[in-house]
Amino acid sequence: MPEVSTATQAPGLTMNKRIRAILGGSAGNLVEWYDWFAYSSFALYFAPAFFPKGDQTAQLLQSAAIFAVGFLARPFGAWMMGKYADRAGRRAALSASIFLMCFGSLIIALTPTYAQIGAAAPLILLFARLIQGVSVGGEYGSSATYLSEVAGKKARGFFSSLQIVTLVAGQLMALFVLLALQAVLTEEALKAWGWRIPFFIGAALAVVVFVIRRGMHETDSFKNAQGMTRATARMLFKDYPIETLMTVGLTITSSLSFYTFTTYMQKFLVNTSGFSKPEATQIMTGALLYFICLVPFLGALSDKVGRRPMMMISFALTALSTYPIMTTIAATSSTATAFLLICLSLTLFAGYSSISAITKAELFPAHIRALGVALPYSLANALFGGTAEYVALWFKTHNESGFYFYVTAGAVLGFLIAARMRDTKHTSQILED
Repeated sequence: MPEVSTATQAPGLTMNKRIRAILGGSAGNLVEWYDWFAYSSFALYFAPAFFPKGDQTAQLLQSAAIFAVGFLARPFGAWMMGKYADRAGRRAALSASIFLMCFGSLIIALTPTYAQIGAAAPLILLFARLIQGVSVGGEYGSSATYLSEVAGKKARGFFSSLQIVTLVAGQLMALFVLLALQAVLTEEALKAWGWRIPFFIGAALAVVVFVIRRGMHETDSFKNAQGMTRATARMLFKDYPIETLMTVGLTITSSLSFYTFTTYMQKFLVNTSGFSKPEATQIMTGALLYFICLVPFLGALSDKVGRRPMMMISFALTALSTYPIMTTIAATSSTATAFLLICLSLTLFAGYSSISAITKAELFPAHIRALGVALPYSLANALFGGTAEYVALWFKTHNESGFYFYVTAGAVLGFLIAARMRDTKHTSQILED
Protein backbone atom coordinates (compact mmCIF):
# COMPACT_ATOMS: atom_id res chain seq x y z
CA MET A 1 0.00 0.00 0.00
CA PRO A 2 1.31 3.52 -0.76
CA GLU A 3 2.29 5.67 2.17
CA VAL A 4 -0.12 8.46 3.03
CA SER A 5 0.57 11.38 5.33
CA THR A 6 -1.70 11.46 8.34
CA ALA A 7 -1.15 15.15 9.01
CA THR A 8 -4.33 17.10 8.61
CA GLN A 9 -3.46 20.14 10.69
CA ALA A 10 -0.64 22.60 10.13
CA PRO A 11 0.09 26.15 11.12
CA GLY A 12 -2.20 28.03 8.77
CA LEU A 13 -1.18 30.96 6.62
CA THR A 14 -2.81 34.29 7.19
CA MET A 15 -4.66 35.58 4.12
CA ASN A 16 -1.97 38.22 3.63
CA LYS A 17 0.83 35.62 3.63
CA ARG A 18 -1.24 33.29 1.45
CA ILE A 19 -1.76 35.98 -1.18
CA ARG A 20 1.94 36.94 -1.14
CA ALA A 21 2.91 33.30 -1.61
CA ILE A 22 0.47 32.88 -4.50
CA LEU A 23 1.61 36.08 -6.18
CA GLY A 24 5.26 35.04 -5.81
CA GLY A 25 4.61 31.66 -7.38
CA SER A 26 2.46 33.17 -10.11
CA ALA A 27 5.00 35.82 -11.11
CA GLY A 28 7.62 33.20 -11.80
CA ASN A 29 5.16 31.10 -13.75
CA LEU A 30 4.33 34.12 -15.93
CA VAL A 31 7.98 34.75 -16.80
CA GLU A 32 8.65 31.06 -17.46
CA TRP A 33 5.82 30.88 -19.98
CA TYR A 34 6.66 34.23 -21.54
CA ASP A 35 10.10 32.84 -22.36
CA TRP A 36 8.59 29.61 -23.66
CA PHE A 37 5.98 31.29 -25.87
CA ALA A 38 8.30 34.00 -27.18
CA TYR A 39 9.69 31.29 -29.45
CA SER A 40 6.35 30.48 -31.10
CA SER A 41 5.22 34.12 -31.20
CA PHE A 42 8.33 35.27 -33.07
CA ALA A 43 8.80 32.14 -35.22
CA LEU A 44 7.28 33.94 -38.22
CA TYR A 45 10.25 36.35 -38.09
CA PHE A 46 13.25 34.29 -37.01
CA ALA A 47 12.49 31.08 -38.94
CA PRO A 48 14.25 32.37 -42.12
CA ALA A 49 17.33 33.25 -40.06
CA PHE A 50 17.81 29.64 -38.97
CA PHE A 51 16.07 27.77 -41.81
CA PRO A 52 16.68 29.74 -45.02
CA LYS A 53 15.54 27.07 -47.49
CA GLY A 54 11.94 26.60 -48.64
CA ASP A 55 8.73 28.64 -48.54
CA GLN A 56 7.04 30.02 -45.41
CA THR A 57 5.24 26.76 -44.59
CA ALA A 58 8.49 24.78 -44.91
CA GLN A 59 10.32 27.24 -42.63
CA LEU A 60 7.52 27.13 -40.07
CA LEU A 61 7.58 23.32 -40.17
CA GLN A 62 11.27 23.34 -39.30
CA SER A 63 10.86 25.83 -36.46
CA ALA A 64 7.82 23.85 -35.26
CA ALA A 65 9.94 20.69 -35.25
CA ILE A 66 12.40 22.32 -32.83
CA PHE A 67 9.44 23.59 -30.79
CA ALA A 68 8.27 19.94 -30.58
CA VAL A 69 11.75 18.67 -29.67
CA GLY A 70 11.84 21.16 -26.81
CA PHE A 71 8.78 19.36 -25.47
CA LEU A 72 10.70 16.08 -25.47
CA ALA A 73 13.00 17.53 -22.81
CA ARG A 74 10.03 18.36 -20.61
CA PRO A 75 9.54 14.82 -19.22
CA PHE A 76 13.19 14.80 -18.14
CA GLY A 77 12.74 18.20 -16.50
CA ALA A 78 9.51 17.01 -14.88
CA TRP A 79 11.21 13.89 -13.51
CA MET A 80 14.28 15.76 -12.28
CA MET A 81 12.49 18.80 -10.84
CA GLY A 82 9.52 16.81 -9.58
CA LYS A 83 11.80 14.60 -7.49
CA TYR A 84 13.71 17.67 -6.37
CA ALA A 85 10.51 19.47 -5.35
CA ASP A 86 9.32 16.46 -3.33
CA ARG A 87 12.72 16.13 -1.61
CA ALA A 88 14.15 19.66 -1.27
CA GLY A 89 10.94 21.66 -1.38
CA ARG A 90 8.66 23.45 -3.84
CA ARG A 91 10.54 26.73 -3.41
CA ALA A 92 13.94 25.23 -4.27
CA ALA A 93 12.59 23.57 -7.43
CA LEU A 94 10.88 26.77 -8.58
CA SER A 95 14.13 28.72 -8.15
CA ALA A 96 16.10 26.13 -10.13
CA SER A 97 13.62 26.10 -13.01
CA ILE A 98 13.68 29.89 -13.47
CA PHE A 99 17.49 29.85 -13.55
CA LEU A 100 17.47 27.34 -16.41
CA MET A 101 14.91 29.37 -18.35
CA CYS A 102 17.08 32.48 -18.06
CA PHE A 103 20.05 30.56 -19.44
CA GLY A 104 18.08 29.15 -22.40
CA SER A 105 16.62 32.53 -23.37
CA LEU A 106 20.01 34.19 -23.28
CA ILE A 107 21.44 31.56 -25.63
CA ILE A 108 18.66 32.15 -28.19
CA ALA A 109 19.14 35.92 -27.97
CA LEU A 110 22.85 35.59 -28.73
CA THR A 111 22.86 32.79 -31.33
CA PRO A 112 24.27 33.78 -34.76
CA THR A 113 22.17 33.10 -37.87
CA TYR A 114 22.53 30.35 -40.46
CA ALA A 115 24.19 32.83 -42.81
CA GLN A 116 26.87 33.52 -40.20
CA ILE A 117 27.73 30.05 -38.85
CA GLY A 118 25.84 27.62 -41.09
CA ALA A 119 24.24 24.46 -39.69
CA ALA A 120 25.57 25.22 -36.20
CA ALA A 121 22.88 27.92 -35.86
CA PRO A 122 19.82 25.62 -35.77
CA LEU A 123 21.78 23.17 -33.60
CA ILE A 124 22.43 25.87 -30.99
CA LEU A 125 18.77 26.89 -31.22
CA LEU A 126 17.84 23.27 -30.56
CA PHE A 127 20.17 23.11 -27.54
CA ALA A 128 18.61 26.26 -26.07
CA ARG A 129 15.10 24.88 -26.53
CA LEU A 130 16.11 21.66 -24.80
CA ILE A 131 17.27 23.69 -21.79
CA GLN A 132 14.00 25.61 -21.81
CA GLY A 133 12.12 22.33 -22.11
CA VAL A 134 13.80 21.01 -18.97
CA SER A 135 12.91 24.26 -17.21
CA VAL A 136 9.23 24.30 -18.22
CA GLY A 137 8.91 20.58 -17.51
CA GLY A 138 9.93 21.26 -13.93
CA GLU A 139 7.97 24.50 -13.64
CA TYR A 140 4.54 23.06 -14.36
CA GLY A 141 4.51 20.42 -11.64
CA SER A 142 6.23 22.59 -9.06
CA SER A 143 4.03 25.63 -9.62
CA ALA A 144 0.79 23.62 -9.84
CA THR A 145 1.72 21.89 -6.59
CA TYR A 146 2.83 25.08 -4.85
CA LEU A 147 -0.25 27.12 -5.77
CA SER A 148 -2.61 24.26 -4.89
CA GLU A 149 -0.97 23.72 -1.48
CA VAL A 150 -0.95 27.36 -0.39
CA ALA A 151 -4.42 28.15 -1.79
CA GLY A 152 -6.56 26.95 1.12
CA LYS A 153 -9.44 24.46 0.98
CA LYS A 154 -12.28 26.91 0.33
CA ALA A 155 -10.65 28.66 -2.62
CA ARG A 156 -8.32 26.09 -4.19
CA GLY A 157 -10.06 26.24 -7.55
CA PHE A 158 -9.88 30.02 -7.67
CA PHE A 159 -6.29 30.51 -6.50
CA SER A 160 -4.84 27.54 -8.40
CA SER A 161 -6.48 28.86 -11.58
CA LEU A 162 -3.86 31.62 -11.44
CA GLN A 163 -1.46 29.06 -12.86
CA ILE A 164 -3.31 28.97 -16.17
CA VAL A 165 -3.89 32.73 -15.93
CA THR A 166 -0.17 33.43 -15.64
CA LEU A 167 0.63 30.76 -18.22
CA VAL A 168 -1.59 32.53 -20.76
CA ALA A 169 -0.45 35.93 -19.48
CA GLY A 170 3.07 34.83 -20.38
CA GLN A 171 1.90 34.16 -23.91
CA LEU A 172 0.09 37.51 -23.91
CA MET A 173 3.23 39.25 -22.75
CA ALA A 174 5.06 37.71 -25.70
CA LEU A 175 2.31 38.96 -28.01
CA PHE A 176 2.42 42.47 -26.48
CA VAL A 177 6.16 42.59 -27.08
CA LEU A 178 5.51 41.43 -30.65
CA LEU A 179 2.84 44.11 -31.16
CA ALA A 180 5.16 46.78 -29.79
CA LEU A 181 8.02 45.71 -32.03
CA GLN A 182 5.71 45.49 -35.05
CA ALA A 183 4.69 49.09 -34.35
CA VAL A 184 8.21 50.52 -34.11
CA LEU A 185 10.24 48.26 -36.42
CA THR A 186 9.87 47.34 -40.06
CA GLU A 187 9.34 43.70 -41.02
CA GLU A 188 12.87 43.65 -42.43
CA ALA A 189 14.31 44.86 -39.11
CA LEU A 190 12.29 42.28 -37.18
CA LYS A 191 13.62 39.52 -39.38
CA ALA A 192 17.18 40.83 -39.25
CA TRP A 193 17.64 41.48 -35.53
CA GLY A 194 14.42 42.60 -33.80
CA TRP A 195 13.37 39.03 -32.99
CA ARG A 196 16.26 38.83 -30.49
CA ILE A 197 14.80 41.54 -28.23
CA PRO A 198 12.08 39.39 -26.54
CA PHE A 199 14.64 36.78 -25.52
CA PHE A 200 16.86 39.42 -23.87
CA ILE A 201 13.76 40.69 -22.03
CA GLY A 202 12.92 37.17 -20.87
CA ALA A 203 16.42 36.53 -19.54
CA ALA A 204 16.36 39.80 -17.56
CA LEU A 205 12.93 39.10 -16.06
CA ALA A 206 14.02 35.60 -15.05
CA VAL A 207 16.85 37.07 -12.98
CA VAL A 208 14.35 39.25 -11.10
CA VAL A 209 12.04 36.30 -10.43
CA PHE A 210 14.95 34.14 -9.26
CA VAL A 211 15.61 36.68 -6.50
CA ILE A 212 11.91 36.79 -5.57
CA ARG A 213 11.59 33.01 -5.39
CA ARG A 214 14.50 32.66 -3.02
CA GLY A 215 12.37 34.36 -0.36
CA MET A 216 9.11 32.47 -0.93
CA HIS A 217 7.23 30.62 1.83
CA GLU A 218 7.57 26.81 1.83
CA THR A 219 4.27 24.92 1.96
CA ASP A 220 2.95 23.10 5.04
CA SER A 221 2.12 20.07 2.89
CA PHE A 222 5.79 19.63 2.03
CA LYS A 223 6.86 20.16 5.65
CA ASN A 224 4.38 17.55 6.91
CA ALA A 225 5.57 14.99 4.35
CA GLN A 226 9.16 15.04 5.59
CA GLY A 227 10.43 11.63 6.67
CA MET A 228 8.23 9.70 4.24
CA THR A 229 9.59 7.53 1.41
CA ARG A 230 11.24 9.62 -1.28
CA ALA A 231 9.31 9.93 -4.54
CA THR A 232 10.47 7.95 -7.58
CA ALA A 233 9.03 7.40 -11.04
CA ARG A 234 8.71 3.68 -10.30
CA MET A 235 6.67 4.42 -7.16
CA LEU A 236 4.43 6.71 -9.18
CA PHE A 237 3.49 4.10 -11.78
CA LYS A 238 3.44 1.19 -9.28
CA ASP A 239 1.49 2.73 -6.39
CA TYR A 240 -0.63 5.34 -8.21
CA PRO A 241 -1.28 3.87 -11.68
CA ILE A 242 -4.89 5.06 -12.01
CA GLU A 243 -4.10 8.61 -10.94
CA THR A 244 -1.10 8.65 -13.27
CA LEU A 245 -3.06 7.40 -16.27
CA MET A 246 -5.84 9.89 -15.58
CA THR A 247 -3.29 12.70 -15.57
CA VAL A 248 -1.87 11.46 -18.87
CA GLY A 249 -5.30 11.26 -20.49
CA LEU A 250 -6.47 14.66 -19.26
CA THR A 251 -3.22 16.19 -20.48
CA ILE A 252 -3.66 14.73 -23.96
CA THR A 253 -7.03 16.44 -24.20
CA SER A 254 -5.95 19.76 -22.73
CA SER A 255 -2.68 19.94 -24.70
CA LEU A 256 -4.34 19.41 -28.06
CA SER A 257 -7.06 21.99 -27.43
CA PHE A 258 -4.82 24.53 -25.70
CA TYR A 259 -2.04 24.59 -28.28
CA THR A 260 -4.53 24.55 -31.15
CA PHE A 261 -6.56 27.55 -29.98
CA THR A 262 -3.69 29.59 -28.56
CA THR A 263 -0.18 28.86 -29.91
CA TYR A 264 -1.00 27.46 -33.35
CA MET A 265 -4.02 29.67 -34.00
CA GLN A 266 -1.84 32.72 -34.69
CA LYS A 267 -0.15 30.86 -37.56
CA PHE A 268 -3.46 29.34 -38.70
CA LEU A 269 -4.91 32.82 -39.13
CA VAL A 270 -1.97 33.83 -41.34
CA ASN A 271 -1.27 30.59 -43.18
CA THR A 272 -4.85 29.37 -43.74
CA SER A 273 -7.32 32.23 -43.25
CA GLY A 274 -5.08 34.76 -45.02
CA PHE A 275 -4.88 37.47 -42.34
CA SER A 276 -1.77 39.63 -42.15
CA LYS A 277 0.71 38.96 -39.37
CA PRO A 278 -0.25 42.11 -37.42
CA GLU A 279 -3.97 41.28 -37.80
CA ALA A 280 -3.40 37.74 -36.49
CA THR A 281 -1.41 39.09 -33.54
CA GLN A 282 -4.16 41.59 -32.67
CA ILE A 283 -6.90 38.94 -32.87
CA MET A 284 -5.01 36.54 -30.62
CA THR A 285 -4.08 39.26 -28.14
CA GLY A 286 -7.75 40.21 -27.70
CA ALA A 287 -8.87 36.59 -27.44
CA LEU A 288 -6.27 35.70 -24.83
CA LEU A 289 -7.09 38.80 -22.77
CA TYR A 290 -10.68 37.61 -22.69
CA PHE A 291 -9.54 34.10 -21.73
CA ILE A 292 -7.48 35.13 -18.70
CA CYS A 293 -10.35 37.29 -17.41
CA LEU A 294 -12.72 34.31 -17.68
CA VAL A 295 -10.54 31.62 -16.08
CA PRO A 296 -10.56 32.82 -12.42
CA PHE A 297 -14.37 32.98 -12.40
CA LEU A 298 -14.58 29.38 -13.59
CA GLY A 299 -11.94 28.34 -11.06
CA ALA A 300 -14.06 29.90 -8.31
CA LEU A 301 -17.15 28.17 -9.73
CA SER A 302 -15.44 24.80 -9.31
CA ASP A 303 -15.13 25.54 -5.57
CA LYS A 304 -18.93 25.62 -5.51
CA VAL A 305 -20.07 22.95 -7.98
CA GLY A 306 -17.04 20.63 -8.05
CA ARG A 307 -14.37 19.75 -10.62
CA ARG A 308 -15.98 16.75 -12.37
CA PRO A 309 -19.16 18.37 -13.78
CA MET A 310 -17.15 21.28 -15.15
CA MET A 311 -14.74 18.91 -16.90
CA MET A 312 -17.51 16.84 -18.47
CA ILE A 313 -19.35 19.88 -19.83
CA SER A 314 -16.16 21.49 -21.10
CA PHE A 315 -14.89 18.40 -22.92
CA ALA A 316 -18.29 17.59 -24.42
CA LEU A 317 -18.78 21.07 -25.83
CA THR A 318 -15.21 21.22 -27.12
CA ALA A 319 -15.69 17.90 -28.94
CA LEU A 320 -18.93 19.07 -30.56
CA SER A 321 -17.69 22.52 -31.61
CA THR A 322 -14.09 22.09 -32.80
CA TYR A 323 -14.81 21.09 -36.41
CA PRO A 324 -17.41 23.79 -37.19
CA ILE A 325 -15.36 26.51 -35.44
CA MET A 326 -12.09 25.64 -37.22
CA THR A 327 -13.85 25.30 -40.58
CA THR A 328 -15.50 28.70 -40.24
CA ILE A 329 -12.30 30.44 -39.10
CA ALA A 330 -10.46 28.94 -42.08
CA ALA A 331 -13.00 30.42 -44.51
CA THR A 332 -13.55 33.87 -42.96
CA SER A 333 -11.89 37.13 -43.91
CA SER A 334 -13.55 39.06 -41.08
CA THR A 335 -11.37 39.87 -38.08
CA ALA A 336 -14.48 40.22 -35.90
CA THR A 337 -15.76 36.78 -36.89
CA ALA A 338 -12.39 35.15 -36.27
CA PHE A 339 -12.07 36.90 -32.90
CA LEU A 340 -15.53 35.84 -31.71
CA LEU A 341 -15.09 32.24 -32.82
CA ILE A 342 -11.73 31.94 -31.07
CA CYS A 343 -13.27 33.44 -27.91
CA LEU A 344 -16.07 30.88 -28.15
CA SER A 345 -13.63 27.98 -28.41
CA LEU A 346 -11.64 29.32 -25.45
CA THR A 347 -14.83 29.73 -23.40
CA LEU A 348 -15.78 26.09 -23.94
CA PHE A 349 -12.29 24.85 -23.17
CA ALA A 350 -11.84 27.11 -20.12
CA GLY A 351 -14.14 24.89 -18.07
CA TYR A 352 -11.29 22.41 -17.77
CA SER A 353 -8.23 24.61 -18.22
CA SER A 354 -9.26 26.74 -15.23
CA ILE A 355 -9.02 23.69 -12.95
CA SER A 356 -6.32 21.68 -14.71
CA ALA A 357 -3.69 22.36 -12.01
CA ILE A 358 -5.86 21.63 -8.98
CA THR A 359 -7.46 18.53 -10.52
CA LYS A 360 -4.05 16.90 -10.94
CA ALA A 361 -2.63 18.09 -7.61
CA GLU A 362 -5.61 16.77 -5.65
CA LEU A 363 -5.03 13.25 -7.02
CA PHE A 364 -1.67 12.69 -5.27
CA PRO A 365 -0.45 12.75 -1.64
CA ALA A 366 2.14 15.34 -0.64
CA HIS A 367 5.26 13.16 -0.68
CA ILE A 368 4.86 12.38 -4.40
CA ARG A 369 2.59 15.23 -5.52
CA ALA A 370 5.04 17.38 -7.50
CA LEU A 371 6.37 14.36 -9.40
CA GLY A 372 2.85 12.98 -9.84
CA VAL A 373 1.62 16.20 -11.40
CA ALA A 374 4.74 16.90 -13.48
CA LEU A 375 5.88 13.62 -15.02
CA PRO A 376 2.61 12.23 -16.50
CA TYR A 377 1.71 15.73 -17.68
CA SER A 378 5.05 16.27 -19.40
CA LEU A 379 5.05 12.85 -21.06
CA ALA A 380 1.62 13.43 -22.59
CA ASN A 381 2.36 17.05 -23.38
CA ALA A 382 5.55 16.12 -25.21
CA LEU A 383 3.70 13.63 -27.41
CA PHE A 384 0.54 15.64 -28.08
CA GLY A 385 1.07 19.28 -27.07
CA GLY A 386 4.56 19.72 -28.48
CA THR A 387 3.61 18.06 -31.75
CA ALA A 388 0.21 19.79 -32.18
CA GLU A 389 1.61 22.59 -34.33
CA TYR A 390 3.72 20.22 -36.42
CA VAL A 391 0.78 17.85 -36.92
CA ALA A 392 -1.46 20.77 -37.90
CA LEU A 393 1.04 21.96 -40.51
CA TRP A 394 1.46 18.41 -41.81
CA PHE A 395 -2.30 18.07 -42.23
CA LYS A 396 -2.28 21.40 -44.08
CA THR A 397 -0.07 19.88 -46.77
CA HIS A 398 -2.42 16.88 -47.08
CA ASN A 399 -5.98 17.39 -45.81
CA GLU A 400 -6.28 20.21 -43.29
CA SER A 401 -9.69 19.17 -41.97
CA GLY A 402 -8.11 15.98 -40.66
CA PHE A 403 -6.49 18.04 -37.93
CA TYR A 404 -9.89 19.26 -36.74
CA PHE A 405 -10.99 15.66 -36.19
CA TYR A 406 -7.69 14.94 -34.42
CA VAL A 407 -8.41 17.67 -31.84
CA THR A 408 -12.01 16.49 -31.51
CA ALA A 409 -10.85 12.96 -30.70
CA GLY A 410 -8.71 14.34 -27.87
CA ALA A 411 -11.74 16.10 -26.37
CA VAL A 412 -13.77 12.87 -26.52
CA LEU A 413 -11.00 11.10 -24.60
CA GLY A 414 -11.12 13.79 -21.88
CA PHE A 415 -14.89 13.44 -21.55
CA LEU A 416 -14.64 9.66 -21.09
CA ILE A 417 -12.01 10.05 -18.36
CA ALA A 418 -13.95 12.77 -16.54
CA ALA A 419 -17.11 10.63 -16.65
CA ARG A 420 -15.34 7.82 -14.78
CA MET A 421 -13.29 9.73 -12.20
CA ARG A 422 -14.33 10.91 -8.75
CA ASP A 423 -14.74 14.60 -8.03
CA THR A 424 -11.40 15.65 -6.53
CA LYS A 425 -13.04 18.57 -4.73
CA HIS A 426 -14.50 15.99 -2.33
CA THR A 427 -11.65 13.42 -2.41
CA SER A 428 -8.67 15.79 -2.39
CA GLN A 429 -5.32 14.43 -1.17
CA ILE A 430 -4.29 17.94 -0.08
CA LEU A 431 -4.88 17.54 3.65
CA GLU A 432 -3.67 20.90 4.94
CA ASP A 433 -5.84 23.99 4.70
